[in-house]
Amino acid sequence: MDGALSHIRICDFSGQLAGAGATRWMASFGAEVIRIEDPVKQGTWDILRGSPPFKDERRGIEYGAGFNNHNIEKLGITLNLRTERAKELLRELVRVSDVVAENFAAGVLERLGFGFGELRELRSDIIYISNCGFGQTGPYRDFKSWGPIAQAVSGLTHSSGHVGEEPAGWGFSYMDHTGGYYMAIGMLMALWHRQRTGEGQWVDMSCTEAGANLHGADLLDWAVNGRALRADDRPASNRSSSPAMAPHGVFRCAGDDNWIAIACRDDADWNALVSVMADAAPVGDHASLIGRLADQDRIEEAITTWLADRIRWDVERDLQAVGVPASAVRRPAERIDGDLATATRNLWPTVEHAAMGGVRVDGQPAEFSKTPWSITRGAPTLGEHNDQVYGELLGLSATEIDQLRADGVI
Repeated sequence: MDGALSHIRICDFSGQLAGAGATRWMASFGAEVIRIEDPVKQGTWDILRGSPPFKDERRGIEYGAGFNNHNIEKLGITLNLRTERAKELLRELVRVSDVVAENFAAGVLERLGFGFGELRELRSDIIYISNCGFGQTGPYRDFKSWGPIAQAVSGLTHSSGHVGEEPAGWGFSYMDHTGGYYMAIGMLMALWHRQRTGEGQWVDMSCTEAGANLHGADLLDWAVNGRALRADDRPASNRSSSPAMAPHGVFRCAGDDNWIAIACRDDADWNALVSVMADAAPVGDHASLIGRLADQDRIEEAITTWLADRIRWDVERDLQAVGVPASAVRRPAERIDGDLATATRNLWPTVEHAAMGGVRVDGQPAEFSKTPWSITRGAPTLGEHNDQVYGELLGLSATEIDQLRADGVI
């Protein structure tokens, strides 16, 4: 495959979301990503392999749609690293790779004999990127983590909720996905450094620190003003304090669980909203932002009452027509099949999976005029590319590969 990263080969131990999501980016831009899995405890290195959702009634380690989505365009091999022969093969693979990527708990590869020191002896300019909950050093090194844990420890969970109520948390594994983006950025920066200097390096990433890095203004507010996030009037997750806006939130419309987001950036937006609401608009000193901020509860109550018998799509159309930022809250099917942007930007391409057949997956959100991404091949089935990698890349004969299978090495 040709692409911006087609000159890069990645020896990939990553899994789940935080690691697999990073190498997914690399693969979609042409990098040859060779994903290593355990042939003995099949599917246990990545619990998404056989986990729902499923395309149809078929079940098993080859049918997890989440696994397929995060491992498009990758090659898949198996290696039983309990055997010395498998470790020899891994050493050969590292020698012809540019990057070794993993998101095990701290120290796993080191205990297998493939820490950064050993990797550097195999290839002096190797880039090793490790992504775990708390990094490979420090007092939390030995703690294990998933996205929700990283979100809690980093403070993100504390920031979500309503005034006077407990933190709402993040049902979505936000830091698994976002951690993958940080990991991809780390790989690209290390590759750029190597291109300039010839030097490899170890990129030691902490998902929790990546989460803390997202707090921005909240940390600054505490450091400068001593103001805590969960004060008497905070947080109000449906209200904007930086910059201050009012009204600014998500409101219920007619029907079952139908919502619309509305944001008034300034007085002009407010006046436009009032013109659409007509007699339902709240009465009071709301011509200025200061007045609206002081009366947000009553404003939001009036908007909610006005929307109670209105269709979200109609409200979206009417508000956008007068320049008010507004959007109906879309369900997955509405975003995928009912949005024109999906078709025009190829946001949900169909890949061909060896077991499942054609399956739609996430595309990439950025369009590149010179080096476009390409997603056509589904995730590898377990050991799908053993013959290709061990034969074509490492030079083993078909007889040797068959013997590796018989010996339980692959």
